[in-house]
Amino acid sequence: MRLYRIPLLLEQLFPNRLWEGPRTERSLYLTFDDGPVPGITDFVIEQLAKRSQVATFFMVGDNARKHPSLLHEVVTAGHGVGNHTQHHLAGWKVSTPRYLLDIQLCDETLASVLGDAPGLFRPPYGWMSPFQASAVAKEKKIVMWSLLGRDFDSSLSSAQCLQGICKRTSMGKILVLHDQEKTLTQVKNILPDYLDFLIDQGFTTQVIPKF
Repeated sequence: MRLYRIPLLLEQLFPNRLWEGPRTERSLYLTFDDGPVPGITDFVIEQLAKRSQVATFFMVGDNARKHPSLLHEVVTAGHGVGNHTQHHLAGWKVSTPRYLLDIQLCDETLASVLGDAPGLFRPPYGWMSPFQASAVAKEKKIVMWSLLGRDFDSSLSSAQCLQGICKRTSMGKILVLHDQEKTLTQVKNILPDYLDFLIDQGFTTQVIPKF
């Protein structure tokens, strides 16, 4: 079974994390993880700009260090930026001090363009230890998602991927896609059509607040 929606039990277990936005308006939150990466992040920015839509980019600090011009483009275009660690660390594989240091390094990288460290954080792979989460939550809002785009799933065709997220799109959803090399082809195939679908259905997109 392919999981698109996050089980309600997870949201109940971690109520202090942001899983969805308000359902009072016909809007949702597009998010992109793992960039910035040339050839895909710039494509995403272009497609959003064509339709006057916005997104929040959870960036890997080392990628931002390598491609500062893309980070600047994201900010200039009015999109949000969040911390996704400096080296895309899996929390269960490293100690809490090392994990927090990697977040700090990412903050420093992003702050070189943003001016301040971002107030949003998303854990790579969506997981970190309770000790790591407790420490991060003292400084940042932990942002999860309520709709998984499955753009990384090589067993899905572009049409299947697009159908899966369109079918489950609703008010307040936080959708996660990826602006990285492995998902480049899939995102290029589905994003324009998905953005057009949102507009046709009367949805607007919003940047996740900094809190």
